[in-house]
Amino acid sequence: MKTFKILTLIALFISFTSCDKDKDEPTLIQVESKKVENLPAPQTGGHGQPISGEFTKFSFATGNITTSDTEWDIAFRSTTIIVNGGSSAGLTDEPARNGTAAGYVASGTMASVKEVTTSKFKQDAADGFAIPAGSGNGWYNYTGNPDHLIIPIPGKILVFKTRNGTYAKIEILSWYKDAPATPDRKTNEGRFYTFNYVYQPNEGVTTF
Repeated sequence: MKTFKILTLIALFISFTSCDKDKDEPTLIQVESKKVENLPAPQTGGHGQPISGEFTKFSFATGNITTSDTEWDIAFRSTTIIVNGGSSAGLTDEPARNGTAAGYVASGTMASVKEVTTSKFKQDAADGFAIPAGSGNGWYNYTGNPDHLIIPIPGKILVFKTRNGTYAKIEILSWYKDAPATPDRKTNEGRFYTFNYVYQPNEGVTTF
């Protein structure tokens, strides 16, 4: 009888300990994997003329374009991608930064980039963007004559810290409307992003 009581007490102790442990562990929100198609990134000017036009702002938390002055993570205009963190680069119509977003370009695939390297994060600044601008510097190559195409560089994944301190990664698939397999600048309209992204909504979790 004494042995039975001792075993019962041990079982109850283990049960209570397990319950307390379960209470201490937060319930994680599921990681989101989505595709964005034909996100517009218009620009006026260029080719020697002053460049202007509002940036198209995007929120990973909602998975949508936003017009909010504060609730955005990244923004697009033509080939330029900015983050809601850091300071202005001095572009016309550039939105004010009021978050803590940052970014970097990783080499790999969406499947192989499994974890954030926080030491690589940069924010926008007067001397450059977190995602470097220009052909061959960040996410795209410009082919030049005779095609004059903007082509995403294979194996380049853009990793972001959002304005709220969560994380996301994107793979840009196309810069042309409806993402043609073989774009032609004469027939395919540019400045429309199609990309896959994965959003880690749990604060402090650096894996995807």
